[in-house]
Amino acid sequence: MSQAGALRGIPPASLHALYRGSRLPNLKIPLFYLLLVAAGYLAWTTTSLWLQFAMYVCMGYLWMGIVTFMHDATHDILFSARWKNWVFGLFSMIPLVITYITFKEDHLEHHRHNRSPKDPDAFTMGNRSVLEFVLFYAYVLIGGILTVVHFTVIYPLQKFDRRQWLIHGFELVLRVVVLGGLLVWAASSDVLGQLLAVWLIPAYVFTFLNSMRFIAEHYETPWNEGQMLGTRTIISNQVHSFFWNNINYHIGHHVYPGVPWYNLQKLHAALLPEIQRTRAVVDPSYFGVLWKACRRGPESIERNARHLAQRAP
Repeated sequence: MSQAGALRGIPPASLHALYRGSRLPNLKIPLFYLLLVAAGYLAWTTTSLWLQFAMYVCMGYLWMGIVTFMHDATHDILFSARWKNWVFGLFSMIPLVITYITFKEDHLEHHRHNRSPKDPDAFTMGNRSVLEFVLFYAYVLIGGILTVVHFTVIYPLQKFDRRQWLIHGFELVLRVVVLGGLLVWAASSDVLGQLLAVWLIPAYVFTFLNSMRFIAEHYETPWNEGQMLGTRTIISNQVHSFFWNNINYHIGHHVYPGVPWYNLQKLHAALLPEIQRTRAVVDPSYFGVLWKACRRGPESIERNARHLAQRAP
């Protein structure tokens, strides 16, 4: 029996309602893009370094929201039509260089094999070798570069068939055309420095936040124990929940990945008795988990079991 099938306490009618899609919540998508453009305009035009830096941070923070929309698209639940999810995924990932097809395939494989030896995202688990320490802390500091290398080269070489390579290649060419065209225009208009700053500085802010989120979702959760136990929910605060589209309610997403982002808080409330019964991992802060991870470094199965045994009820 699957773990979701074995869960207690959610009546089928209630679960069906949580799966039901709605168009209204997705009006946040144009709102987020409007805020992103406004922040970029202010960063481009202001003479205040403080305001410019604040806008760069805002843009990186907002990109987390865009990427969590894209995350729902990978599960074909952002829009009811599958092709709309693909169009949004292809468009939204252009500034981040990574191809949508690679993220989608990697992410769905992660769901199938969450916190197990076949999980492509379980790089924090190993034998704590020197190389694993270097990789772990490099991911915290320069996760964007490592992610681009992984999704552009390593994962496709390991996993892709001919069809997937064709889509991946098309996306790469699309990025060369769009981003290359922008860079050529900026150079000819003598604004290349401004363009690189308004693109790359927010991108670094985003990649740091994304590394923090990524580590917090599964670090030091039980190994090879399924979706609920192998995932962490971060209660955090309603600001993160709003701008990052409830991705912090991650246990519910892994147990029922077909529930759209705007119903994840309701799903968490419905799952809470089961979360408490199974002692699934819930923490109050992203930075708290990141700080703990930075102090402890990469995981091993033995250390992980010991730390979990010490965890307060």
